[in-house]
Amino acid sequence: MEMFPDHVIATRYSGVGGLPHFDDSSHVPEPVHEFREQVARADGILICQPEYAFGVAGSLKNALDWTVGSGDFVNKPVALITAATVGENAHAAMKLTLTAMNAILVEAAMLTIPFVKSRLAGGAIKEAQLTTQLQFVVTAFVRFIESYLPDKTR
Repeated sequence: MEMFPDHVIATRYSGVGGLPHFDDSSHVPEPVHEFREQVARADGILICQPEYAFGVAGSLKNALDWTVGSGDFVNKPVALITAATVGENAHAAMKLTLTAMNAILVEAAMLTIPFVKSRLAGGAIKEAQLTTQLQFVVTAFVRFIESYLPDKTR
């Protein structure tokens, strides 16, 4: 979060695991409504995901499923960071899901971080190269959004 420039308001959503299981009914539970509103208000979405069983974590996929019908990701710029032991499968699967949702994948803001546990110490990044890569992703993402939405006040 501290890698974003001062003029950018970045908000972390930490309620993915608490969303109810997706169903296709017309009733939208309040936590889902709040999640959708936060997605809709955002100029862009940065997803940082792990990889579980060579795929997208179920709770994250569930959250995205709740937004398919609402169209909140349509034409929404998205950056994607996959941090896992390998991560390639989850990264590819998430890109496919986001493409199906008509999100705008910002290619310069995509990063897979293999062997992530060995690259952290106490939750902090211990490699200057990884810090540089993450800063590049954030900078590319912000620049894309600013060029995509040049007249929007942030």
